Amino acid sequence: MVDTTSLTRAVDHFADRLRAAPQSRLQRGAAAEALALARELAARAQLREEPSREPREMPDAGMFAAADQVTVAGRDLALVLRDQAEVEEAVRLVEEAQKRAGI
Repeated sequence: MVDTTSLTRAVDHFADRLRAAPQSRLQRGAAAEALALARELAARAQLREEPSREPREMPDAGMFAAADQVTVAGRDLALVLRDQAEVEEAVRLVEEAQKRAGI
């Protein structure tokens, strides 16, 4: 079994920063960046679980739900990753999204 602790930590950190961010920061793009990340992580998890099926797109549940969406998608992905390289790539995606979000 692969150790996904680094991914869950990165996801939790980004989600915590989103929850602590002021509404104005979320409106200026942090929430949109978080949703884009959540959609990417969810799509990767779905493709890993059902490679022959087209991934379903995570809905936009609003800027105040973005942190939860990142958390759910990140933890779902952590459950299906098979090797450390995949974990490192997912961590990189989270860290880059957090930088782009500016939080």
